Amino acid sequence: MTSATTTVAHVLAQAEAGFDASMARWLNWLRIPSISAQPNHSGDCVRAARFAHDELAELGFQVTVRQTNGHPIVVAHHPGPGGNAPHLLYYGHYDVQPAEPLNLWTQPPFEPAIVDGPFGKRVVARGAVDDKGQVAMWLSAFRAWHETTGSMPVRITVLIEGEEEIGSPNLEDFVALNAAELKADIAVISDTGMWDIDTPALTTSLRGMVYIEVTLHASTRDLHSGVYGGSALNPINALAAALGQLHDKAGQIQIPGFYEGVGEVSPKQAAQWEALGFKEAEFLGEIGLSSPVGEVDRTALERLWTRPTCDINGIWGGYQGPGSKTVIAAQASAKVSFRLVPGQNPEQIADGFRTFMKSHVPPDARLEFKLLGASPGIEIDISNSFVAAAGAALTAEYGCPAVMIGCGGSIPVVENFHRLLGIDTLLMGFGLPDDQPHSPNEKFEVECFRHGMNSHIRLLDKIAPR
Repeated sequence: MTSATTTVAHVLAQAEAGFDASMARWLNWLRIPSISAQPNHSGDCVRAARFAHDELAELGFQVTVRQTNGHPIVVAHHPGPGGNAPHLLYYGHYDVQPAEPLNLWTQPPFEPAIVDGPFGKRVVARGAVDDKGQVAMWLSAFRAWHETTGSMPVRITVLIEGEEEIGSPNLEDFVALNAAELKADIAVISDTGMWDIDTPALTTSLRGMVYIEVTLHASTRDLHSGVYGGSALNPINALAAALGQLHDKAGQIQIPGFYEGVGEVSPKQAAQWEALGFKEAEFLGEIGLSSPVGEVDRTALERLWTRPTCDINGIWGGYQGPGSKTVIAAQASAKVSFRLVPGQNPEQIADGFRTFMKSHVPPDARLEFKLLGASPGIEIDISNSFVAAAGAALTAEYGCPAVMIGCGGSIPVVENFHRLLGIDTLLMGFGLPDDQPHSPNEKFEVECFRHGMNSHIRLLDKIAPR
């Protein structure tokens, strides 16, 4: 047995010996209602940031809490063993979603409960998995290394923000202003998921996003439908008709040039995904649906992970109160989002949507557009040594290889790190599809927490210099 193997075995044993204490720290953090979207919880966000500060300070990190125009950011540094050790940037967030509707929770959302589930114990609370639980995993891994060796096996920088759930409005500027301090060899984020309870995963692609609000203006005022109906342009009708032409019957998005730059899944990747045995009928059945939509000539996982989408997220106009009011509204609005894949240009997509809408509305329609967000899709370079180290760590922990999966959602900080710091990100998450982040009764399996903690211990060992 090598000394390195002996060390990691000792660290894993220390983590297990201190597991109850790690759980207690996690639950204490969950008790802080750090809801970034609600101003009356700004003090709780400060408390949650201070909690992370104190945790890291106990482990030998140099820690500061930085003020922003919103909620504070925690930054910490550990020199590791010295020399030319690899440098990791760990990112997470301490803020959580609002808990409403409260009546759907089985217990108060900020009084974490440990309950039985099909995989053993689970913790139910707001933030259990997104993201306090997954941050607490790697904090516990750091603690095990500190308590075993008195140090960290690599150089580590930590950035924990408090505005991820509201779109991180201050993070990009913060990263840009502090790029020299935050620069590292690779970033590490655990805010993603596994394939299933027994199969670990590394997320290697993220979809980007274009989000636009469009308003169609017509008459100068609301109109009596009995007087003007049949003659005056109805903005709700016109807007709905234009939006209804965004997709054809085969699920293809009809904006000219929309698919420029969209690549194909490699045969090797397609074969791996096919071997996963994903059952779309079960996936939809869990949410009360039975018939898939989207591009008819694509597999389910292609559509979820590697194909761009277009969705109407909200539409409104006219009278919406009780009873009747026969009015032709003067305007109607909609919010439309596009999930983008690597190779697509967000600005080009936004311009294409504007052009499409202008060409599909009547002459008297006046369109107003508000761009609410634009970020590109991201592809992680799976050939780098850090991805190999993460794969080896997960294989050692689970006894089976990690699956390389895509993510249909967006994590804008990954793009920020790539563009502003010039680094890729390891997306090594331990959430499950039924964890219900953002919903009532959010949960995180204790088994996933334990495996996640151990996997981060093993990752640091795999990356450490020999």
